[in-house]
This record gives sequence, C-alpha cells and structure tokens, in this order.
Amino acid sequence: MLLKISAHTGTTRSQSRTWFPCLPNSNLLPLPPENVCIPFKSITRRCLLAALTLSAAPPVVSFEPNSSAHARGLFQMPPVRLVNRYFLVRAGESEFESLGIINTNPVAKTSVDSGLSDKGKKQTIRAAFDLKEMGACERNCWIWPSITQRAYQAAEIIASVNGISRSYIVPEYSFLDARGLGAYEGKKLEFVAEVYESDGISPSIRPPPIDDGTPNESVSDVFVRVTQLMSILETQYSGDTVVIVSPDSDNLSVLQAGLIGLDLRRHRELAFGPGEVRFVDASSVPTYKQPASAVYKCLNPPNCN
Repeated sequence: MLLKISAHTGTTRSQSRTWFPCLPNSNLLPLPPENVCIPFKSITRRCLLAALTLSAAPPVVSFEPNSSAHARGLFQMPPVRLVNRYFLVRAGESEFESLGIINTNPVAKTSVDSGLSDKGKKQTIRAAFDLKEMGACERNCWIWPSITQRAYQAAEIIASVNGISRSYIVPEYSFLDARGLGAYEGKKLEFVAEVYESDGISPSIRPPPIDDGTPNESVSDVFVRVTQLMSILETQYSGDTVVIVSPDSDNLSVLQAGLIGLDLRRHRELAFGPGEVRFVDASSVPTYKQPASAVYKCLNPPNCN
C-alpha cells in the first residue's frame, strides 16, 4: 500500500512536517517533495533519501532592495558632486617650523616637538573663530585631524571654541601625514622651494630619498592619499559637515587642486598659510588664490600632461 503525500513549499513559509507510519518518530521528519511515494508498511532506501533531500537543501531567500541605500561608486577627482560640506584647515605653526627646520618624519609626528608653537596656538585659535564665523559647526560637525601632534591640538582647540564634543574628533592615522620630503629632512625651510620647483615640472618627481625612515613623496603620492581620505569621508557620511585639519599645506593644496580639476603641477598656487581656513567649493577657487592662468586644467589627475 502506498501513501501519496503533497508538499506545500515557499520561500517565506516554514516547511510543513508530516507523520510516516512506517518510521519511528516520523513526526520529526520534514514533508517530502510533491508526489514522493512512501510505502505504508515498509520504506526503501531510495524513498528515504528522497524524503530527506528537502531538509538538506538550503533555504531560498529573496532580498528586497533597500530604497534608502544607493551605491555611490568609486570616488574620483574631480568629483561630479560632493555629498558633504568640507572646510580645510592648516594647523598653526609647529615648534620645528618656528625654528625654521623641515620636519616630516612620521616617526616623530606624535612627539611634543611636533606640537604647536606659542604663535601656532594663537593662529589656531583664530582659525577656530574663523570657522565659527563661517557657521561651519552650527549644526554640529565632524573634525578629522591628522594624528600629528599639532594637527590634533588644533582639532581640540577648534572643538572647544565651536562647542563640539571630543567624541566628534576622528583622528586620521596616515592619509593626512605631512608630506614626506626625504633628504630635505632636518634642513632649513628655505630648501622647500627646491621641492616646489620640481613639482612644477611634474607631479611624479620625488625628493631625494633618505635612510632615516622619512618618506620622499611626490605630488602624485600625496594625491593618492587625499583621494583615499575623501573616498572614506564621502562613503561614511552624507549631508554632514567635515573639518579636515592638516599639519602642512601640501595635503590641502593638492586636495583642493584635485577637487576643482586644477593641474597638480600648480598646487602650490593654492598654498595654505599656518592657521588658514578655507571652505571647499568644488566649482571655484577663492578669489585671492586664483591661478595666473587657467590653461593647465586637469580633468584626470594626476595625469595632467
């Protein structure tokens, strides 16, 4: 005698269970696929395997697309649009800068000697009030400083003046390091002019290397770092205000050049002074920083030739 059983299956309902008279504890077995024939008094191995197949098969799950989420794709320079507001801030003068010495080795970036000088603290306080006057943090803001001592000190001052909780300070550990100047490390600040002469020739030229651990970064190297930073920020936040605090000018001038599509060889024309604040407007350059010529536009940085 055969017992014919029909199964009702679906992706959103749990499977029914049935009782097989020929098996002990058969009420624990799942319902077999439709039209599987099971002997009433005895069962063959073939029929048993068929009955158990349904329980071994993985469930079929369908996912509904989340209408509130959308893919933004990879961040490219210059961007089609920005989903957040950005303010760029260069930290005030450092102790090393007050002595006229180049210091870009990341090994020492958290040391007290890499902190703000007395003049640098005053410059940073002024920057904090500039941000307040610009309404940067009226509706709260995220502050992203380099972990470099002077940049993080600047972030704390900015937060204090603008009434922002320290929990909104997000230290960045690598993408905002001061540009590594290689063999120029420890030399007088005047030698930076030689680096900028090379930058004007090609964004791929690196300063001479050194074996003390100081990176020797080209403009293109810096561009990669700041692009990665922007990719993180544009993915992590939406409709927010972000204050980026850099220990040096090059991170910010290269970043702004990339955002507006300016040839990276001319990033120096967008240089930031210690304690300078600038709102990012991806469609224009501040009037007082307009390059002498717009001939060297770059729509695919760092490849600007």
